[in-house]
Amino acid sequence: MQSESTKLGLNLKRIRTKKGISQGDIARDLGVSRGFISTIENGKTNPTLATIAKLAKAVGVSVNELLK
Repeated sequence: MQSESTKLGLNLKRIRTKKGISQGDIARDLGVSRGFISTIENGKTNPTLATIAKLAKAVGVSVNELLK
């Protein structure tokens, strides 16, 4: 079974690439490094709820959609 971090990362990457958004674009929106976005997409970190909300806004989906 996939961990929640892994599911979040896979969803973020799928949505981001479908919309043609780069990791750098999201990193600039959130004021973080591109590497941090990469660690989220690879399921290697557990972002805070506030960060998850910012990620959802950056890619234009609801938090619920991002966490599916």
